[in-house]
Amino acid sequence: MEERVNPELKVVLDQMPELIINKEQMPFIQQSFKEMLEMNNRVPNPAVTITDKLIPGPCREQEIRVRIYRSVAPIQSSAGLLWIHGGGYVLGTPEMDDGLCERFVLEANCTVVSVDYRLAPEHPFPAPLDDCYAALTWFSQHAEELGVNPSQIAVAGASAGGGLTAATSLLARDRKGPEIIFQMPLYPMIDDRHVTPSSKEIHDTRVWNEESNRNAWNMYLGHLQNEVSIYAAPARCTDFSNLPPTYTCVGDLDPFRDETIEYIANLTKAGVPTEFHLYPGCYHGFDGYAPFTEIGKKAIDQYVQALCAAFKRVGVKQV
Repeated sequence: MEERVNPELKVVLDQMPELIINKEQMPFIQQSFKEMLEMNNRVPNPAVTITDKLIPGPCREQEIRVRIYRSVAPIQSSAGLLWIHGGGYVLGTPEMDDGLCERFVLEANCTVVSVDYRLAPEHPFPAPLDDCYAALTWFSQHAEELGVNPSQIAVAGASAGGGLTAATSLLARDRKGPEIIFQMPLYPMIDDRHVTPSSKEIHDTRVWNEESNRNAWNMYLGHLQNEVSIYAAPARCTDFSNLPPTYTCVGDLDPFRDETIEYIANLTKAGVPTEFHLYPGCYHGFDGYAPFTEIGKKAIDQYVQALCAAFKRVGVKQV
């Protein structure tokens, strides 16, 4: 893989530690990830307020934490974005995407709700998806309180968050609501079958690779290995009609390359308006690992602008 990596990203790759996701190490990995986030000295953008709130979960007596990002400047009714963080269904928190969510607020003139969904292996499918759908439902029902037009809500996320974005859109379609005007599942984790060439190509332990991917899917699916729902693995879906307009991207050194391309082809065949970008020389999550590189900036700029354009199409005033 190394000889194919974009030169900018190769410099970053050389500094990345090895990490294999496996069930035995998950408590240690999760704790290390939490400590790394706590050491983050990122300065919040003063133009955006960040508020944590507990909302009703999918089960009685269960609550979900959401992190709400809003513009400090008073604005009229705006669009809303449900953001779903990544982490292979086994890692992650909303805080890891604070900077990106602030940017969505300021450039797309929207309110962002990021959901702190439960994680595998302690909480396998359908718990993470149930939490995301509950957050979408709450957001839709309380949109006006947040200054959001309930008919102008999009859903987005990266990696496992992209998989949950695709699954949430399927679930909302099949349950006939809440309405989603746009989905942005970035390099989504949507196929548990490991049958594509790209799913078997990457073995470098410094990035998301075949072994980590297999282990993460096993943890997410739990006992459902032989009866996998389309809502667990959206690539298994056979009906892609009536899904929201879609934007996605993936690197050509990402294990999810082929499943993303197939997903886009299926959406297009079903008549769903779709935009797709394939980035050469880019491994999984390159925009997150190296947002300061030219290719990282380009990818982020393009999907932020895709969200702006989606809201503009439905009449949200841009700032």
